[in-house]
Amino acid sequence: MSLTEQRAGTTEELRPGRWIALAVLVLAVLLVAIDATVLGLATPFLTEDLEPTGTQLLWIGDVYSFVIAGLLVSMGSLGDRIGRKKLLLSGAIAFGAVSALNAYAHTPEMMILARALLGVAGATLMPSTLALIRNLFHDPRERSLAIGIWGAMASAGAAVGPVVGGLLLEHFWWGSVFLINLPVMAVLVVVGAKMIPESKNPVPGPWDLISVALSVIGMIGIVYAVKELAAHGPSTVTILAGAAGAAALCWFVRRQLTLPAPLLDMRLFRHRGFSGAVVADLLTILGLSGLVFFLSQFFQLVQGRGPLEAGLAELPAAVGAVAAGLIAGRAARRFSVRSVVSGGLAAIGLALAAVTVIDQQTAYPLMGAVLLVVGVGAGFAFTVTSDVILSSVPKEQAGAAGAVSETAYELGAALGIALLGSIVTGVYQTFDTPRGIPAAPAAAAHESLGGAVEASHGLPAGQAADLVAAAQDSFISGLQLAAGVGATVLLATAVAAWFLLRGQKLEDGAGQH
Repeated sequence: MSLTEQRAGTTEELRPGRWIALAVLVLAVLLVAIDATVLGLATPFLTEDLEPTGTQLLWIGDVYSFVIAGLLVSMGSLGDRIGRKKLLLSGAIAFGAVSALNAYAHTPEMMILARALLGVAGATLMPSTLALIRNLFHDPRERSLAIGIWGAMASAGAAVGPVVGGLLLEHFWWGSVFLINLPVMAVLVVVGAKMIPESKNPVPGPWDLISVALSVIGMIGIVYAVKELAAHGPSTVTILAGAAGAAALCWFVRRQLTLPAPLLDMRLFRHRGFSGAVVADLLTILGLSGLVFFLSQFFQLVQGRGPLEAGLAELPAAVGAVAAGLIAGRAARRFSVRSVVSGGLAAIGLALAAVTVIDQQTAYPLMGAVLLVVGVGAGFAFTVTSDVILSSVPKEQAGAAGAVSETAYELGAALGIALLGSIVTGVYQTFDTPRGIPAAPAAAAHESLGGAVEASHGLPAGQAADLVAAAQDSFISGLQLAAGVGATVLLATAVAAWFLLRGQKLEDGAGQH
């Protein structure tokens, strides 16, 4: 490296604008994360307005995360090639435009399509932000703090979504939860164009469209199969989708190993710490998002809270995630990466275990404590694993590594809602209809808890109360079982992470980039 290049690098490291640039990047992450959970609170209003079936309702909740998960690797690799800033700003404009389409959707099918398109735009934002952080912050300690802030916002967004949604739903119609994206994206584009430096891989190689198609087909096929299998049991279509997804992913992996410039360097997964961090990432978010999504409905439809009160009730998760995220890097250096990640995963697992004993009368202090512990656990585990993933790769591959971290995040969110949601829905739909309820309201009540509350409005008071009580009891049983499954998975992952992350350390000092 020449003296001029060294000076340029030093200037870049010390440039004060990097923190303003970080603030803009974090804004994008916060918004994409909020959009993943903001719909939880709007679900009862949306159910009333669009009248989706139970399956359509799950798709409205899931498709955004599915599409993001399917496209992240491709978009991360595209950012490495065409420029991460260019991809980020283009994605921000698209995200704003498609948000308006979501707000004014008037059928369940249109809503599912609009959410899918929002996922396409969201996929351009997430890997770009993490890769740009890798290039903005060259000092490992500063980078750990920056990733901590980024991770805190990603985790907090999932928990802040219900608060923002609740505030808007108290005063406006459900479409307003999407329209808030427009001014935020406008700020991101204007400030980002000035403050964020462009970065890309200097020798990127071509963008392999066959690999792009394989990664999309593989991810969406697998996730669809898991979701349908959990909700409805095996069927020909489900098995074919899963087989096609698995075949596409196998072909994708084999193709990456032969390409001179792969979309994703599969050799990264030979690194035990990298693989362990990715798995921990995915399961951390699975526990967090699944819990947040269903507790939104529990607070509103079982305990009878308003949207804003329900959103505020979930705030401890955001507070815990932010607080833990900001000190996670320091904690991992002082103790060890594996103790912080395993401890975080175990905390989420134990909190989910506590949910197995809740009922309609459970007082808020217990629920608030559960959410706080989940937030703290997610903040520690997710931030440190993201740092491990990003530190394990050369700077040129930051986009691809960021995409792996983000894919784990989005896949975790999708699977959290799909798997735990399918358990909740499966148990919920088995409740016995109280005697004397007409066929039409009974059918609507079995679709979803929101449907049961809606169906009860046209019934005599006694019948309405019986129907809602039966539906609520069944929903709580489903929530308890789902929480038990989630707790088992998280506690098992905590043990696995202890072994997989053995000897893993975060970079230390300014000279190791």
